[in-house]
Amino acid sequence: MSKNYYPRIIDGIINRSLEISGGLQIRGIKWCGKSTSARKVAETVIDFGDPDEAPSYREIAGISPSLLLKGKKPVLIDEWQDIPSIWDAVRTAIDRSGGEPGQFILTGSAVENRDRIVHTGTGRIMKVDMYTMSLLESGESNGKVSLSSLFSNHSGIDGVLSDLAIPDLIFASCRGGFPQSLRLNRDNALFVGRNYLEDIVNDDISRVDGVHRNPVIARRLIRSYSRNVATLATDKSIMKDISGDGGLSSQTYYDYTNALRKLYVISELEAWSPRIRSATAIRLGTKRMIADPCIAVAALGLSPEMLERDFRTFGFIFETLIARDLLVYSTAMGGKLSYYRDRYGLEADFVLHLSDGRYALVECKLGEKGIEDGRAHLAKIRDLIRKHNSMLVHPEEYIEEPSLLMIVTGGRIAYTTEEGIHIVPIGCLGP
Repeated sequence: MSKNYYPRIIDGIINRSLEISGGLQIRGIKWCGKSTSARKVAETVIDFGDPDEAPSYREIAGISPSLLLKGKKPVLIDEWQDIPSIWDAVRTAIDRSGGEPGQFILTGSAVENRDRIVHTGTGRIMKVDMYTMSLLESGESNGKVSLSSLFSNHSGIDGVLSDLAIPDLIFASCRGGFPQSLRLNRDNALFVGRNYLEDIVNDDISRVDGVHRNPVIARRLIRSYSRNVATLATDKSIMKDISGDGGLSSQTYYDYTNALRKLYVISELEAWSPRIRSATAIRLGTKRMIADPCIAVAALGLSPEMLERDFRTFGFIFETLIARDLLVYSTAMGGKLSYYRDRYGLEADFVLHLSDGRYALVECKLGEKGIEDGRAHLAKIRDLIRKHNSMLVHPEEYIEEPSLLMIVTGGRIAYTTEEGIHIVPIGCLGP
C-alpha cells in the first residue's frame, strides 16, 4: 500500500463485492478517492480521463467496445460514463463468462446518461456509493463507539472520550474530506474546497452533459444551497434567493440543479412518513444537502475564525458533516438517510435506514445545550410508534420500533441516558 494512501472504509466493501459480482460500479463526487481505491485492486486500467490515452480509447470504443475489456482482471474503467457503450459491453462480457466474479470495476464522477444504455446491469454489476473521507478515515475520530454495535445494542459507551474540541470540528469542516486536503499543511488544506468550487462552476457543470452553463448562476445556486443546507427550503425560496424578484426561470433553475445532482454535489433527503400521526401533519418537503461541508464553507466565503464566532451557522455545517460520516460508516450495512419532521414541531434530523429494515432516529446537537430537546424529541417519536402499534386494527400497519436512538454531538463524552438514548460525540463515532 502506498504511504500516501489513506485506508478507506469502502476498501473492504470493494473486495467483498468483487468476490460476489462480475462487475462493480463505484459512484460518487469527483476527488473523493474512487479511482485511487479501485486502482489498489485493479490489474488493468483503462482511464478515459487520461488526455494522452483517451482519444485512442474513444476510437476503439466507437468500433468495438469489447476490445477495451481485454487484459488481466479486474479491469478498471475510469470515467466510463463518457463512453456509455462500455456499460453494455461489460454486461455482455460478464454474461458470456457465465457470471464469473471480479472482472470489472467502473468508476465515474457523474451520473451516466441512462438513455444511452440498453441494459441496467442488474444481477451483473453491483453498485456502491463512495463519499468524501469521514473523520475516522482522516484520523480525527478515534472510532471507539461503533455504529454497527450500537444498532445491535452491543456497545457500552459510557465514559468514552472524544479527542476533538469545537475548534477541531470547525477546522475539519472547513478543510473537508477530500483526500488531497490531508496531504497539505493546515493553511493550504483550507484552499481545497475553494478550488473544488471553482472547478465545478467554471468547468464540470458544463462538461457533465456538454451543455454550456453560466458560472455566475452556478455559483449563486451552490451558495444558496449552502445558505439553506440542512433546511427544508423550497425551490421557490432558493430561486428567489438566487435572483431576487426575478431574472431566473424555473426551467433554468431545474437545469442547473439537475446538473449538480449528476455531479453528486447536491442532494435532497426525503421525509420519512411512518403515519404515526395524521398524514397531513407530516412535513413532506426535501431537506437540502451538500456532499461535503467544505463546499458549503467555500460557497459562503467562510473561514474557521468566522465560524468560531458564529455557532448558529456552524450548526448547519456540522449537520452536513454528520450526514456524510453516517453514510460512510453505514455503507457496509446499506445505509440511506431521510429525516422526520411534523407540523407539531417534533423532529429527528436524520433517519438512518439499513438494508435489513432496521433504522435509527438521529438528532444533531453541537453542544450540551440542545441535548435535552433532542432527548425529548426522540423519546416522543418512539412513544408515538408504540402507541400506534398498541391501537392497531390491521396487522399490516405495524411499524417497527427504531433499533437505535442517538444524539450525535460536538461534545467530548459519550453516555447512554435512562431512556436508552445514546449521546455520541462525532469524534468517537466509527463503523
